[in-house]
This record gives sequence, structure tokens and C-alpha cells, in this order.
Amino acid sequence: MTEPLDLGEDKSLLLVDDDEAFLRRLAKAMEKRGFEVETAESVAAGKAIATARPPAYAVVDLRLEDGNGLDVVETLRAKRPESRIVVLTGYGAIATAVAAVKIGATDYLAKPADATDVTNALLAGSDTLPPPPENPMSADRVRWEHIQRVYELCDRNVSETARRLSMHRRTLQRILAKRSPR
Repeated sequence: MTEPLDLGEDKSLLLVDDDEAFLRRLAKAMEKRGFEVETAESVAAGKAIATARPPAYAVVDLRLEDGNGLDVVETLRAKRPESRIVVLTGYGAIATAVAAVKIGATDYLAKPADATDVTNALLAGSDTLPPPPENPMSADRVRWEHIQRVYELCDRNVSETARRLSMHRRTLQRILAKRSPR
């Protein structure tokens, strides 16, 4: 068994994610690590908890069904400036990472992130980088995720997506027809 983590006196952790199965798994894993976990499945619920009981730690999904997780980060940062906040997202992009850090996130992780990745990011010192993930996405997977994101942002319009990606329309259609790489 590993040594208990030094979480400080306040072990409160807020998890905000609209993926119910992921939220339950992560909550259970974080409780085993010594955190006192509270969960929310929406921006509204996350903001309510952040306002009423601002936690020492938070893990917030960027894209939630009722809005943007950065709203929860802003609320929490206003209520408890010293809290350590990690933003999670399935759509890793430099622009959103910069926005998350600018409004107060401590770190930014792309899904799939496991409890170890999340814990390392939450507890990393401000001057140290957390260790690289054990199972990072492959370059093919990152490319595929980026193409999917642009495709969704273009309302699933193949021609517009191809134009924005500077890619031939037929090449894009072949990529979209394939299954996602591992």
C-alpha cells in the first residue's frame, strides 16, 4: 500500500462532470486517496457548491450539458482564491488550456485522465510539472480528436471542415468514415 498523501488540513474536493459513470469512478478513486469528495453533474450545481462550500481542490470538466465548466472555475476562484483547480476535457486544445489557466485553473488535463493523473496535477507544486501521463493519447488519436472537434464546431459540415483544416474534402470524408485510433 502506498503512503497516505499530504492533502493538508482541508481535504475537500469538488468533482464536476456530466459523465455520470466517469464521475462515480473518479469520486470513488479520490476518496480512496483521502479526499472528502462532493460531486456535481452541471455548471449550476457546481457553482452552487463552489459558492456554499468552496473546496480546497476541484476537478472541473470543460464542456458540460448546461454550459462551460470555466464558469465554475471563476466562481470557485472568487470564493476561495487558494484552491487548486484542474480542468478536464475531452477536447484538448491550446486555446482552451490558456483560457482555463488565465481564469485560475492550476492545471489542464485531456481525457482520458485517470485518478493518478488528476491527483498528480492537484498536488503538483506551482514550480514543478506533474509527471507525464502513463497512457498519453497517440499522435494519431490527437489528430483524430482535433478533426472531430473542428467537424462538430462546423455543425458537421464536411466542406466547411475541410476548408478550415486546409484538407481535401474526400480525404476528410475517408478520415471521418474510419473508427477512432487508439
